[in-house]
Amino acid sequence: MGTIYFIILVLVQVLILNNIHFFRVAIPFLYLYFILKLPVGTSRSLVVFLSFLTGLVIDIFSNTPGMHAAACTLTGFLREGIIELFMGKDLVEGVFPSYRTFRFGGFVKYIFTCVVLHHTALFMIESLTFFDPLFLTLRIVSSVILTTLLICTIEAFNIESQKSGE
Repeated sequence: MGTIYFIILVLVQVLILNNIHFFRVAIPFLYLYFILKLPVGTSRSLVVFLSFLTGLVIDIFSNTPGMHAAACTLTGFLREGIIELFMGKDLVEGVFPSYRTFRFGGFVKYIFTCVVLHHTALFMIESLTFFDPLFLTLRIVSSVILTTLLICTIEAFNIESQKSGE
């Protein structure tokens, strides 16, 4: 199932979302959802590898040499610590992060923190300068809001589809 999510999210990102630039500032990065939904307890090395691979595939199709790979690798590396920060160490291994398992507030904090980390790294690497810090901050904040809303919306539909399947 994870492979299908990966393929769908990468295709949606590359074919649709990379072409959306709200007000030439905000860009949604839905592919990050794949990394964030990896099961709790997945080894850090596997999460980092899958994060790097995800970023690399996006880089290849987006012609962005290493920017997404670096940002995704950093996010994947820090993901476990962020989960422990908001959820504690008592989570059952193998559980998927969701509204149900992390509760609504915990899940939104987890998503928001990871998205802020990813986008800050990505846009800092992309700009390689603080020449226009206001524009850089505007891009980060607007893209974080857009991506977080998109991920939370997709997650809400996942929860509803799981409820109807029970």
